[in-house]
Amino acid sequence: MPTSLLLTPSLRAVRAHTEALIAPLEPDDLCLQGMADASPPKWHLAHTTWFFETFILQPHLADHRACDPRWSYQFNSYYDAVGDRHPRPERGLLSRPTTKEVLRWRHAVDKALERLLNNPPSGVLPLVELGLHHEQQHQELLLMDLLDAFHRQPLAPIYNEDADLTARTARPDWLRCDGGLVEIGTNDSSFHFDNEGPRHRIWLEPFALSSELVSVGDYWNFMHDGGYQRPDLWMSEGWALVQQGHWKAPRYWRDGELEFSLAGLEPLDPNAPVRHLSWFEADAFARWHGSRLPSEAEWEVACTLHGDAVQHAHGVLWQWTSSPYRPYPGFRPASGAIGEYNGKFMSSQMVLRGSSWLTPGGHARNTYRNFFPPARRWMASGLRLAR
Repeated sequence: MPTSLLLTPSLRAVRAHTEALIAPLEPDDLCLQGMADASPPKWHLAHTTWFFETFILQPHLADHRACDPRWSYQFNSYYDAVGDRHPRPERGLLSRPTTKEVLRWRHAVDKALERLLNNPPSGVLPLVELGLHHEQQHQELLLMDLLDAFHRQPLAPIYNEDADLTARTARPDWLRCDGGLVEIGTNDSSFHFDNEGPRHRIWLEPFALSSELVSVGDYWNFMHDGGYQRPDLWMSEGWALVQQGHWKAPRYWRDGELEFSLAGLEPLDPNAPVRHLSWFEADAFARWHGSRLPSEAEWEVACTLHGDAVQHAHGVLWQWTSSPYRPYPGFRPASGAIGEYNGKFMSSQMVLRGSSWLTPGGHARNTYRNFFPPARRWMASGLRLAR
């Protein structure tokens, strides 16, 4: 169980990091929203503040003065139990409140949270810890959303010359696992999202997991062998997307030689891990290779069993698995609006495991279940093979 003495410095660090992420940006950048799936940087600043305001301060700090209810309407994300919300595709239209007003609100909320943590009521500390991890999720999303917005611009703006992924792949090995009756998930008292538990047993046949992520060079070979022209490699829905979207390469590649990144346009490196793939692309590559995507249980068991031999398990790219995002046996969402955090999305999504170079420190763990619809490819997503 977290203590207020530990949470207070964590609160300061996490909240400050979000503001540090916008430091390289110009005021004109803060309302950028390149697509309906993304949110502007200013919205991320406000929404993470709204989370603490709505779920912690308003119910638990008696003298707290609530924000303008219109702000609650604008910065609610998907919590239907809380009330109506501004349409997600139109978040980029929200020029008011201004960034200065949002930052003043953030700082007022931070002070109120520190007051509350001086003498926290029962049940508040887990909510504050959830709020911190929620904000860390949005820190990663802010950068991925910004990458999408910047890549749409003719000037190819640079966010930060040091912000790009530097990891490189090596020759892979196959890490063998005996399978059998294994346990995955967590019941630990340390922080985890509700969808990571309960810990449960599952049967696995013997399998092997690649020690490395798939590289740009590997993916070039797939492309040169007609990977985007062969319907036999693709799921039907994926093949339809290839045709409709004229997919010919990963999301941010340009002319097969350059890739747009947070550090601007850079030459493709054949030894870099290939990234910004949809699940359909990852699955098609695995089929072309004569391998497959691991299930999330295989990924977790192999990472636990082989430890450091699983290269780039964390801190490089989120890795697609073959597993649909469904509840574990015995899963029960929390009561009230907080129960909408994960459980309501357990449909039409696929699980990714690991973490990325954009994931904040201390936020990754082997039981973490990220999830996205299989057509999405703007995230920091890659793949690892199994057989």
